[in-house]
Amino acid sequence: MRTTLFLVAGFLLLAAASILAGLFSETYSGASRVAIGAFLGAWLVICALNLWAGVMHAGYSIGEELPIFLLLFSIPAAVALLLKWRYI
Repeated sequence: MRTTLFLVAGFLLLAAASILAGLFSETYSGASRVAIGAFLGAWLVICALNLWAGVMHAGYSIGEELPIFLLLFSIPAAVALLLKWRYI
């Protein structure tokens, strides 16, 4: 359930970044590039903090948490890059 919630949070963060890119694209031509880059950086930090919390507080090993980290980061990041290349 926690993984699903993190994925939903990632897509909501991506939606917010895309909306901001759309709002600023008329005055700043590189807004989409900056918004997607900021999303990827922020999402990487959020996923890394989740990995750290799982290892330090929940007692999981790096080997157990790393696949979850990769899943949580890669799916929204892939959608963000697809949106950037396809639509923005």
